[in-house]
Amino acid sequence: MPNIIPLPRPLSSAEKAGLALSILIGLLQTMRPRQWTKNILFVFPALVFDSQLFILDSLTSVVLCSCLLVVISGSVYIINDLADLEADRAHPLKKSRPLAAGVVPVPVAWLTAVILPALALAAAYRVNQTLFWVLLVYFVLQVAYSFVLKHIVLLDILVVAGGFVLRVLAGGVVIDVQLSPWLYTSAGLLALFLVIGKRRQEFSALGENAALARPVSAHYNLALLDDMLRIVTASTMITYILYTVEARTMVRYGENLGLLTVPIVIYGLFRYLYLIHVQNEGSAPDEILLTDRPLQATIAVAALAYFIIIYLL
Repeated sequence: MPNIIPLPRPLSSAEKAGLALSILIGLLQTMRPRQWTKNILFVFPALVFDSQLFILDSLTSVVLCSCLLVVISGSVYIINDLADLEADRAHPLKKSRPLAAGVVPVPVAWLTAVILPALALAAAYRVNQTLFWVLLVYFVLQVAYSFVLKHIVLLDILVVAGGFVLRVLAGGVVIDVQLSPWLYTSAGLLALFLVIGKRRQEFSALGENAALARPVSAHYNLALLDDMLRIVTASTMITYILYTVEARTMVRYGENLGLLTVPIVIYGLFRYLYLIHVQNEGSAPDEILLTDRPLQATIAVAALAYFIIIYLL
């Protein structure tokens, strides 16, 4: 008798529901929920520093903008994992990612990566056409990074930092605020500081194997990254001081009280340098933020200081 290959058993309703839930959870994990904090920290400055925190329409617009950025940036992470699929499958740690592990089917990932940003951009167009263009530029830039720009030395770091500046810009245009150029510069340099710090720790922890996790790392070394970190740290502090000097919303009783926040910002920068140089903390900045109590306290104190200066005095 010829061998008869049994047909696969149809899935029950419970099994289909379980499979769908597993794929959904895998998609959410691929969208990197821990990274979503940056869409709050970098989208809200325009609202806070323009004294509009308690204006309901403005607050609603910025919250919506933040949600749209979460959707678009999460879609970019899916695209990035699709672009790196084969490399991730061969990587000892990244092979456990939902796409590389086969938890999320590739066609489902591609469909999600197309539909989600399309819906987010359509919603942005209805809210504010300028916001639509800012988010479109952000999405195109990040997709270009996933496939091409992340392999170009130095440009890979600058593009990531540029994404943070676009977040600040998005938070400003959605409430039609003209932000100080020094605020954009401070945000961009802070982002550059965090990105270089992360790359430096990857290189320090993995050494020659850093190029396996991130091929462009083959073009870096610790001396270059440390020099870049020094330059950017000093530049971040200087530009933030210049911003506080210029910021009119923090002038009270003829005095620029924004300068009182400068020591807080300097401590935050120094704390991060301490973590990467002394504690050898190799996590991504957002992960450090979620685990390091002194940094969390620094952000809380800074937020309280801004609130008191801008809204109570």
